[in-house]
Amino acid sequence: MKRKEFIKKAALGSFAALLGTDIVFGSKLLNGYIPLALDGSDPFEMFKKDKSMVILNEKPWNIEAKAHLLNDNVTPNSSMFVRNNGLVPEKIDAASWKLTIDGESVVNEKSYSLADLKSKFKHYTYQLTIECGGNGRNEFDPPAKGNQWSVGAVHCASWTGVRLRDVLEDAGIKSDAVYIGFHAVDKHLSRDPKKEPISRGCPMPKALQDETLLAFKMNGKDIPLIHGYPLRLVAGGWPASVSGKWVNRISIRNKIHDGTKMTGSAYRVPCKPVAPGEKVKDEDMCIIESMPVKSLITSPKSGAILSNKSLNIKGHAWAGELEVAKMEYSIDFGSTWTTCEVQKPANRLAWQHFSANVKFPQSGYYEVWARATDSNGVAQPMMLPGWNPKGYLNNACHRIAVKVK
Repeated sequence: MKRKEFIKKAALGSFAALLGTDIVFGSKLLNGYIPLALDGSDPFEMFKKDKSMVILNEKPWNIEAKAHLLNDNVTPNSSMFVRNNGLVPEKIDAASWKLTIDGESVVNEKSYSLADLKSKFKHYTYQLTIECGGNGRNEFDPPAKGNQWSVGAVHCASWTGVRLRDVLEDAGIKSDAVYIGFHAVDKHLSRDPKKEPISRGCPMPKALQDETLLAFKMNGKDIPLIHGYPLRLVAGGWPASVSGKWVNRISIRNKIHDGTKMTGSAYRVPCKPVAPGEKVKDEDMCIIESMPVKSLITSPKSGAILSNKSLNIKGHAWAGELEVAKMEYSIDFGSTWTTCEVQKPANRLAWQHFSANVKFPQSGYYEVWARATDSNGVAQPMMLPGWNPKGYLNNACHRIAVKVK
């Protein structure tokens, strides 16, 4: 055996021993490569995440939860998905942090320290549902490009901060204002300081809602760095891309914001239905605003094996800017539906908790499907909704597999 091959095999054996399991495709490792779990940059430890979270990408970091990790009414940091477009800031000095309000439609350009924001404006706390626009992308066929999110790119934490509206009004809003755009301190993957990884925004009516916050606390504590410390936007009910992290500048615009990932096909869907795989011109794509009605069974895990013919299920449902009016489950592949108990939201734009006791007629294999209906009477589709090129807005019914002995 050649010396290099011997060293590589010895290294693989050591790595496997440290990990407590074989390294599948270990023979494909490049010489000198150290597995992620052993190189001192374990993301689960760095970001304080549950070790059963799923890493989709590390450049930039994109990590999703599994359904059962989202069983809490208020999502803890350990189960919150991570969606980044650039590099996480390496050095944050909260004491010197400044938020600048500028743009064509600001009356007086102003800057605020964190101390200014905390002392000058009233604090508000809301539970707010944040979901990645691409949540569920892995089900689209033909496949859509991007992180292949399953069902876990959603959370509902408790956020504390000041209303964006109060800060904008303090600087002054001109009558021609139609949009805001955010800017942040995360770096582009290329580290080119002239490039922003993302700079999105929302129309003024959304920016001026009571629940749209400049947040500095999450679940009663300082926001973790990976989720936007020391200051971030939180705009519940809309795609998570609107809730910019590490925000240091808000521009009041007299036009639709044209920052990075606001133009082209980013966070847009065809204005009219298209055939699967069809190419769509940029001008025929519309910006995603309120997210569609959706639900998630968080207990039990899919694959549950029961010793009796009854099962208690729990989960959450949400509907963008609307409320969930009805929640149902089916055990016969959508042929019939039974009503669940669904609670009112803790506040507007918070998800709603549902539960039900499911009875199975005999032993065998079942699937439990969940379906939410919003306050406008729109229900989740049983299967995939209309295809779109970027794989956004999949709100098909969630389902779990169950075997009754």
